[in-house]
Amino acid sequence: MNEAAGIAAVLVVTVATLAIGTWGLRFSRTTSDFMVASRTVRPRLNASAIGGEYLSAASFLGIAGLVLVRGTEMMWYPVGWTAGYLVLLVLVAAPLRRSGAYTLSDFAEARLGSRRVRSLCSLIVVLVGWLYLLPQFQGAGITLQSTVGAPRWVGEVLVPVIVLINVLSGGMRSITFVQAFQYWLKLTALLLPAIALLIVWVGDGAPHPVDVPASGVGPEAWALPLAGGDPQGLYLTYSLIVATFLGTMGLPHVVVRFYTNPDGRAARRTTLVVLVLLGFFYLLPPIYGALGRVYADALVQAGRSDVLVLELPRLMVPGLAGELLTALVTAGAFAAFLSTSSGLGIAVAGVLGQDVTGRPVRGHRLSGVAAFRAGCVIAIAVPCALALLVPGVGVARAVGLAFAVAASTFCPLLVLGIWWRGLTHVGALAGLLVGGLGSGAAVLWTLGTPPGEGWVSVLLQQPAAWSVPAAFLTMWGASLATRSRVPGDVHRTMVRLHTPEQVPLDRG
Repeated sequence: MNEAAGIAAVLVVTVATLAIGTWGLRFSRTTSDFMVASRTVRPRLNASAIGGEYLSAASFLGIAGLVLVRGTEMMWYPVGWTAGYLVLLVLVAAPLRRSGAYTLSDFAEARLGSRRVRSLCSLIVVLVGWLYLLPQFQGAGITLQSTVGAPRWVGEVLVPVIVLINVLSGGMRSITFVQAFQYWLKLTALLLPAIALLIVWVGDGAPHPVDVPASGVGPEAWALPLAGGDPQGLYLTYSLIVATFLGTMGLPHVVVRFYTNPDGRAARRTTLVVLVLLGFFYLLPPIYGALGRVYADALVQAGRSDVLVLELPRLMVPGLAGELLTALVTAGAFAAFLSTSSGLGIAVAGVLGQDVTGRPVRGHRLSGVAAFRAGCVIAIAVPCALALLVPGVGVARAVGLAFAVAASTFCPLLVLGIWWRGLTHVGALAGLLVGGLGSGAAVLWTLGTPPGEGWVSVLLQQPAAWSVPAAFLTMWGASLATRSRVPGDVHRTMVRLHTPEQVPLDRG
């Protein structure tokens, strides 16, 4: 029965996703439709779509698993992921929309007038996108393995195929409707089982989660490092805060959605609605983590904390009711992989379509839509292959590293590019290289070696606390040293970024 319910849940989500995507196909005709939905997406729809793509495998599965093993220390993940939109709202959302760009690479070239900066930004977008896609595909494999007993490679191939069909058919216009639907599906899939599990817990008279340490973790770890004096733990927490607070504005699939708004005011309104939607959703995963400390200690012993959300309903509610609750969370988890992967696929495909597949080859150039579609195939195929070849990594950990890279590269570029007219292309290149190489080396170290002890290992596990300031200082210092290279049209660019659309500009 459990396999049948899981298979049915996956099939329902798949059919609904393809049906909505196919319906959106009739609206997609031009390159602008495929890349930014012709900038016509209204705030409430866009906010739901952003919630759909932003709440990834790390949000749906990873947070609960981390809270199960590490306690309240891991609550900084959802806090940071939500608060990052507040920083984006204040500093970036409206000016970035007014730039008229399609991608982060477009913004960089328009602001600094440099093809080298554009090329480096394109490379970083692709690498961040692939780093983020990898845990989505691997998470899909874990989900199908846990719920229906399928080999892991089935999920790691099925999700990319579905995403590729949807993105190729309708691009951003089609995916917007899909992601909005998937946000509400994910919220329902966590909320209803959480209510049922809390009722069971109260009826059982089970111990309070704080009093039940997970296997191998002492009771004090439930509140460390927030209530302890461990300097390494404090560093990891604060570095995580820096990465999540500042990395959101640099995530390619987040930024591209703000280009779909009609104007800067709509971009700000979208961000406000997103804050509400995310804040409500992130109340739920910690509930699963806390209840897991009472009912799912065996998952910690087996090293399977990432499947807590999928396994907990069966552990707490026997029989048919437990299987139905499991099917519901399975549907939500599968929707999480599809929606986030779709957004990332579009963001990476847009960059590849402009800077790789859209370039002339022997005098021939693909059309905008064809170049986008060719870029989409590359954007999805590479991380799919990596998911099959690379051993599984922690879902939340891999996504956290993607945030660290984004915070160390695009955050300094966007903040200084929008708010400081003194930024030069030399400074931007230097800062991007320092932040990108520093955080990138930390990513390779962390994914390639088991966690170790000592400050070197700690600094590389969470690099944002040192890589972000290094990137900012390098970008600022190198720009001051090359003041003569400030773009000549910087005043006009800054006026465009900061003038509300309702204020007429003198075109004379």
